[in-house]
Amino acid sequence: MPREFYAALCLVLVIEGLVLFAAPHGWQAIMREASKMEPRTLRVFGAIAIGVGLITLRLVH
Repeated sequence: MPREFYAALCLVLVIEGLVLFAAPHGWQAIMREASKMEPRTLRVFGAIAIGVGLITLRLVH
């Protein structure tokens, strides 16, 4: 279990690094817009992302 967890964390880092490497200006624009949003809205988006990720993981496994 810990091995898969660490592998998943490493993949998250790779994907986030790819976004920063490929489109730094786009990432900056998104962060500027996100900083204008209410914390509650960001929390809802986070909860939706978690839900979609868990459902997708369940379907893949």
